[in-house]
Amino acid sequence: MIPLVLALLMAAQPARAEVLSRESAHDVPATVARLEAAAEAAGARVFASVPHSAGAASIGESLPPMVLVIFGNPKIGTPAIHAAPHAGLVLPLRVLVHEDAAGVTRLSWEEPGAMLTAVGVPADAPVIAAIAKALDGLTAKAAAAE
Repeated sequence: MIPLVLALLMAAQPARAEVLSRESAHDVPATVARLEAAAEAAGARVFASVPHSAGAASIGESLPPMVLVIFGNPKIGTPAIHAAPHAGLVLPLRVLVHEDAAGVTRLSWEEPGAMLTAVGVPADAPVIAAIAKALDGLTAKAAAAE
C-alpha cells in the first residue's frame, strides 16, 4: 500500500522546468548590474535582487557569489496571468547570477515553456515565446564581453 501511495504522490508532482544557463564574461556584481540595466532599458522593472551569498554570511555560512534578480514587464507578464492566474506563482521572472564550482560566472533561469505550462498557460500561448525571447536577449546582453 505504501509504495502505491508514494507512486501516486510522485506522479502528482508538477514537472520542473529545465534550467537554462549561459556563461558571463564578467564577475557576479558586474553581471547583475548589466542584467538590471538591460532589463530596465527593455521596459522591465527590477523588483529585487536577493544576495544569497550575503544571506549565508549573515548566519556564519558561506556560498559562492550568488544573486537572484527578480524583474518583469507587465506588458509581457499580464497576458500570461490572464491565461492562467497561477502564472503569478512563477512571475515576475527570476535569473540567478552565480559563480559555479570552476569560478565561472553564469546566468541561470527556468525554461519558460515548461515553467508556464506547469501552471496552466497553454503551450501555444504567444506569451511563452515572448518571455523566452526576452530572457534570451537580456541574459545575452548581461553576459556579453563588450
